[in-house]
Amino acid sequence: MPIVNIDWLEGRTVEQKRKLAEEITDSFVKNTGCPPEAVTIIFTDHPGHEIAKAGKLLKG
Repeated sequence: MPIVNIDWLEGRTVEQKRKLAEEITDSFVKNTGCPPEAVTIIFTDHPGHEIAKAGKLLKG
C-alpha cells in the first residue's frame, strides 16, 4: 500500500489538492498495477514561518 506524504507551504486550494491526488493515484496505478484504493496521500500544509531555508524563515 503506497503512502505518499506531501509537505508544502500552505496556500493551495482544495481543487488543486484534489487534482494532484487524482494524478498521483493514477500514476501509481499505471506504474505499479496497484488498485486506486491502495493509494493513500497525506497533504500537510505549513505556514511559511514554520519552514526555514538557508537559515531564514520563508515568511514572517
